[in-house]
Amino acid sequence: MKKLSLHATRRACMALLASAALAAPLGASAQALQEVTYLLPAPGTLPAFGPWMLAQAKGYYKAEGLDVKFVTARGGVDVAKQIGAGNAVIGGAIGDTPIIARGQGIPVKAVAVMGAGSLMQLVSHKDERIESPRELKGRTVTVISYTDTTYYALLGMLSKVGLTKNDVTIQAAGPAGVWQQFAGKKAAAMAAVPDWTVSSMEAGAQVDILPADIYFKSMAQAILASDETIQKNPQLIQKLVRATVRGMKDIMANPKAATEAYVQHVPVHKGKEASILKAFEMYNKYVYANQKVPGAIDEQRMAELQKFYVGNGVVPKEVPVRELFTNQFVTGK
Repeated sequence: MKKLSLHATRRACMALLASAALAAPLGASAQALQEVTYLLPAPGTLPAFGPWMLAQAKGYYKAEGLDVKFVTARGGVDVAKQIGAGNAVIGGAIGDTPIIARGQGIPVKAVAVMGAGSLMQLVSHKDERIESPRELKGRTVTVISYTDTTYYALLGMLSKVGLTKNDVTIQAAGPAGVWQQFAGKKAAAMAAVPDWTVSSMEAGAQVDILPADIYFKSMAQAILASDETIQKNPQLIQKLVRATVRGMKDIMANPKAATEAYVQHVPVHKGKEASILKAFEMYNKYVYANQKVPGAIDEQRMAELQKFYVGNGVVPKEVPVRELFTNQFVTGK
């Protein structure tokens, strides 16, 4: 009897040890997740942030050992300021933003850009028959604000056809008014991103779409990080870039499947799957496509953009273009 009891006790101890051994890696893994605050320039529920939400929904950040919390800032320049001040290690903005930020002494770089196209397209009513920015002369165009990079992209398009902001009535209408005023025929065109184009189409607008980069090569959305974090914690930036670019690749590979996963993760869009799919298809066509290496930043494009921003008095002087971006997290160079 004593022998049996001893044997049973030994078996029980072995079982407990085995359970502890199995549980330990799970516990260690959960504890190992590093919390990261990721600043977005606008609410994360916008389809524009599909790659980020998919990376979270599909566990790409967790697979990198990260627990990412998204926080909304007040536009891309505010994101750059917060990152530069050390209030966050990473954030989103347009690829042009480091040009403006560096001009204000904010030490941030773009570490990836989400696509080879411009985020902005010139969207006009079909019956206005606007085939080039030249035909905007004397007409009304809506923009989100006079400090947003989509506004600067509009100015860039105008400059390529010999027009200035004084030749066009440009109205800053805010994130909803930019497309609502256009859809309501109070403007001939708008400086739009795919989200607003879809909204205006669903409100009944018949549209023509003119990609900005046919005339002016502004950039897509970018991931920004501070000089200090790039230098001191490159592994963290590498993980965040890798996971986010995976989200973009999913939208490119299968927008329908990406839509399903996205809506499941962002339930505010339940019942609006057709709209999300339409937006993702527009991002694929106008923004994400034709990037040789997903995430890579075009040095020549950045240099030309900086010349435009300096020439138009948005920033006081040029800085070495390599201070504005790095491809080390995308191409290893």
